[in-house]
Amino acid sequence: MPEDRTWEAYKVPPTRTPVSERTTSVPNPVSFIQTVFNYVIDAPVTFVREWIERQQAKNKLYYYHQKFRRVPDLSECLEDDYLCFFEAEAQWKRDRMVDQEIVEIIRERMGACNQREGPNRLQNCAKEAEQLLQVTKAYQDKYGDLGVHGNARTCLMKQKHRMMEERKAQADASQET
Repeated sequence: MPEDRTWEAYKVPPTRTPVSERTTSVPNPVSFIQTVFNYVIDAPVTFVREWIERQQAKNKLYYYHQKFRRVPDLSECLEDDYLCFFEAEAQWKRDRMVDQEIVEIIRERMGACNQREGPNRLQNCAKEAEQLLQVTKAYQDKYGDLGVHGNARTCLMKQKHRMMEERKAQADASQET
């Protein structure tokens, strides 16, 4: 396509409203108000905000990498230490949420592998299937049968009963031999 340098063919029609060029001795009140606003309100706020951003840039804190200190387990709390009970309960809830997310991530990996491999998923996704089986079994052992309103105390009791059953089974097995 040849370049056409004749701009006369593409003239812009004149606007219908003429541009007014007022020259008066009275300053425009809008520009005066804008200038006052910029110096009185906007400049100090902008300065403070930029200073805060510089301070935050020095100490970058990623909220998604927040690390909570480990608190004592419920079994390590003293008898009437209600604050310790509360902290142990909060720690247990965080641990449960983390374990739920781990199970969900492994389940998503298994689903992605099944989708990717198609008919060969049984042999090609065996590692993911085994990992999902181990993770779900561990989650079920720890949190299964607790229900929605499970708490650290019932989980600890469940763990205690499971350990007692394992000891009893081990003792029965050693007596038989």
